[in-house]
Amino acid sequence: MTAAHTPPSHPIRFVGFVGNHNSSEIIPRQGPVVDRDYIETVAKAHELGGFDSVLQAFHADAPDSLQVSQHITGVTDRLGVLIAHRPGFQAPTILARQLATLDQLSRGRVAINVITGAERGELARDGNTVDDKDERYARTSEFLDIVRAEWTSDKPFDYRGRFYQVENAFSQVKPYNPSGIPVWIAGASSAAVEVAGRHADTYAVWGETQDQVRELLARVRAAVAKAGRPQPAFSLSLRPILADTEDAAWAKAEAIYEKAKALLEKTGFSRGGLPNNEGARRLLAIADKGHRHDKRLWTAIAALTGAKGNSTSLVGTPDQVADALLDYYDLGVTTFLIRGFDPLPDAIAYGRDLLPRVHQLLAERRRARAVAAE
Repeated sequence: MTAAHTPPSHPIRFVGFVGNHNSSEIIPRQGPVVDRDYIETVAKAHELGGFDSVLQAFHADAPDSLQVSQHITGVTDRLGVLIAHRPGFQAPTILARQLATLDQLSRGRVAINVITGAERGELARDGNTVDDKDERYARTSEFLDIVRAEWTSDKPFDYRGRFYQVENAFSQVKPYNPSGIPVWIAGASSAAVEVAGRHADTYAVWGETQDQVRELLARVRAAVAKAGRPQPAFSLSLRPILADTEDAAWAKAEAIYEKAKALLEKTGFSRGGLPNNEGARRLLAIADKGHRHDKRLWTAIAALTGAKGNSTSLVGTPDQVADALLDYYDLGVTTFLIRGFDPLPDAIAYGRDLLPRVHQLLAERRRARAVAAE
């Protein structure tokens, strides 16, 4: 085994996605805005399928991710919740206590996904007053300084920053586990990478090419080393497309593309102008060069929709996609945030066909290393 293939130090994890209702690029919204039955069904499908946790997204016009996540923990036994939150619109002391309270009630199943980058209109809906992106990341860093202090300080503390000031702040409620509540951070700009260096327990990247991921992870590792912190876990977001044969999988991908294209007006995923989100720009840069990259990375939906969020896929049989995931694992990615275009059936398929195969391949690698070391 070469040095490049030295196993990462973090355990492999799979994170799914629970929407508030059934919708995607190929499914116009069905049911109420908060569809309780759908939320419960999808959450339980992920738990039964072996996922470690599920993401609950944040949008300025969407149901509250914290409250939906609380419901998810109430209808599952071990499934974690990755709660998206956008700093700048709620006091960090209050959010810290809310998350710590849910972490206690759920016995340590909470993580926070900190979202800083967004389109100007999305931010304006909640009253954003900091338009400069680098300044928003500076605000995020202060926000997380205070959140961490609330979780860890055993006595009242003061904090005086440019964006936040608190006096005698203190929280009686702390996270359930001594290691605290994991903080996820994404973003490919220099400001985002600097904040990740200071605060990220997990750093999340979109489903880019292997060369792009390798370059971005190197930047984050350098920022973390500069900050003198332990290296974070790395997460990759993808939309796997599976079928029994490779040809059938690519045909399925093309059918998804055609349906998404036909439904753009109904689903609201039209591309629009150039996004100000650096991660989306990186996806579009590679998508505009062609829709197939590396072994089986497919970027057609990113090109169609303007890379609105997690929008690239690995296409193939479960064995082929599992093998492609391990190419990223060899780069240091140990967490895979995956969701499908048909959310519930795809989550079931991933749990049945994809996750077991990835675990099997890793077990085979471990056995081979053990034999080689004898």
